[in-house]
Amino acid sequence: MKFPLSLLTGLVLFILPSFAAAEAGWTDYAAIAELVPTARPYYEVHLEVKQNPSGCRNSTWFYQDYGLRGSDKMYATLLEAVQSGKRVRLYVTGKCNLHGYSDFSAVGILP
Repeated sequence: MKFPLSLLTGLVLFILPSFAAAEAGWTDYAAIAELVPTARPYYEVHLEVKQNPSGCRNSTWFYQDYGLRGSDKMYATLLEAVQSGKRVRLYVTGKCNLHGYSDFSAVGILP
């Protein structure tokens, strides 16, 4: 069975932008709007950033797997920021989950 070239081209153009936009890098600093521990294998962070280099569909929600090395320290840093009102930034990996949230691997906090 042969696929028409136009169908194949359309499919590639539909899928490619979601991968091409995904980049790693730091968000800008912002206050944490919400920190959500979940029963799923990850916790969620809502951060009202203006700049998110990941290109994920939902630019203000982030997630991190509980099993990731150092995730407990990053969660503690985020919790401290919630309690103190300090602003944070996240290093996004360019990976997006099914909800369009950005995966992150580091947290920076302003003194």
